[in-house]
Amino acid sequence: MRQLALVCFALFLVACGSKQDQSTMMEGDTLAKRPNILFIMSDDHARQAISAYDDKLIKTPHIDRLAREGVLIRNGYVTNSICAPSRAAILTSKYSHLNGLRDNRDTFDGSQVTFPRLLQEAGYYTAIVGKWHLKSVPQGFDYWNVLIDQGEYYKPRLVDNGDTVVLEGYTTDVITDKALAVLDSLGEDQPFMMMLHHKAPHRNWMPKIEHLKLFKEDLPVPDNFFDDYDKRQAAAEQDLSIDRMYLSSDLKLAPEFYDHETGTGGGPANADPEKNYQFSLDRLNPEQRAEWDRYYDSIGRAFKKANLSGRELTLWKYQRYIKDYLRSVYAVDENIGRVLDYLDKRGLTENTIVVYTSDQGFYLGEHGWYDKRFMYEESFSTPMLIRYPKAVKQGSTLEDFVMNIDFAPTFLDYAGVDIPKEMQGHSLRPLFEDHHEGWRKSMYYHYYEYPHGWHSVKKHYGIRSGRYKLIHYYDDIDTWELFDLQNDPQEMVNLIDHHEYLDVVVNLKKELKALQEDLQEKAEITAKTLP
Repeated sequence: MRQLALVCFALFLVACGSKQDQSTMMEGDTLAKRPNILFIMSDDHARQAISAYDDKLIKTPHIDRLAREGVLIRNGYVTNSICAPSRAAILTSKYSHLNGLRDNRDTFDGSQVTFPRLLQEAGYYTAIVGKWHLKSVPQGFDYWNVLIDQGEYYKPRLVDNGDTVVLEGYTTDVITDKALAVLDSLGEDQPFMMMLHHKAPHRNWMPKIEHLKLFKEDLPVPDNFFDDYDKRQAAAEQDLSIDRMYLSSDLKLAPEFYDHETGTGGGPANADPEKNYQFSLDRLNPEQRAEWDRYYDSIGRAFKKANLSGRELTLWKYQRYIKDYLRSVYAVDENIGRVLDYLDKRGLTENTIVVYTSDQGFYLGEHGWYDKRFMYEESFSTPMLIRYPKAVKQGSTLEDFVMNIDFAPTFLDYAGVDIPKEMQGHSLRPLFEDHHEGWRKSMYYHYYEYPHGWHSVKKHYGIRSGRYKLIHYYDDIDTWELFDLQNDPQEMVNLIDHHEYLDVVVNLKKELKALQEDLQEKAEITAKTLP
């Protein structure tokens, strides 16, 4: 099947080459000179867990290499902080209300215009390996090999161009192995666009066996870990608090070490975390399971003996969570090192755009939380590092507001492909060339998944400017939040009722309304409260 696909693809290039030369290539250019594109994305990787951004928790030398050899984007953000909607926004360069995927219940419409499809039509070999999570069959790809649903950390099930396969090993390693094998099969003059998408560090944070003993010492606790959510109704009514994590699947305790499952885990009442955890454990081979039990049973015995309660119990849960999360990140960083070394070995580094990002940010104890969804900085923001030696200054930083919908236009721009007018993002090329005039000064955000789904985060939309952030929670509540990010970067003090900020609120509401109109967002939900 693999050889047949390559033959068909070669015939496609021969048949369409003349047309492509006229419609998508600049005169005198050749396909071989166009940059390769390697888009590496993890799942739920917080900026604060990358040492190029913040080195208090972990060292990530291989991801940091991209910062040293490319650009570190300090203000990268998403349009909708949840897995599937973020992926749809990246593919289409459109907000959720236009690409049709608002929350994780929706199915992605693959017939719409996406940047992989456009690159494929322009002669690129396009592939995706790893997490897909969009329910529909990937379109616009010559090769796809994707995890089923969220995927597993061990012995993953994948759909390889339509055929379901089960592979031995740790999933972060397996995905990298598959991606490099695909690249190895390509000719030297064949430009490619590969999306290499890791499951990690998504919940339930199962580390590689070799990494279980990393992070032996307790890690620092965020200053606002015990947030009281004063004057922030939506924050008070969420269900993503670390103190309500599952003892089993989240914290890796065997049933003999606790009386009963006490956590809500942010899920529905009929969720069965113990069954889910057992399913994960059953994917370990006998040698892995023996090492796993040896490590986590020692933790379970100590937990039972300590008989913790109150804040001490919550802090214990935080340490258990954050260490497994970071161990999962560690494996991602190792594998990115493998990929960068591969590019060097093949002589591909100079002509390959390499991106590292996440589908959104994540809470690592800030506000006492894990997960994402809120428009607060930790989940609204996302890491973005880009290396392209031919065009991106080595060791540079970018302070401008960049959004995940900007990736697609950037790739198309460098590939010499026309950017469709329907795309709402913008190419980053002018910023890399130090042209910042006319770039966005504010950003729009909209989260839709409530009351269905997990974690009970209210529907909300908002605007972030350079200094301020205004958020409106709607549907079953009608509340506003205003934060002065200069004086309150942790977003603890809601200033919406402070008289001295009245003009700020009025101006932000006007700008919010203008952004909604510009982005073709229906405005009836704001009709009663916007000027």
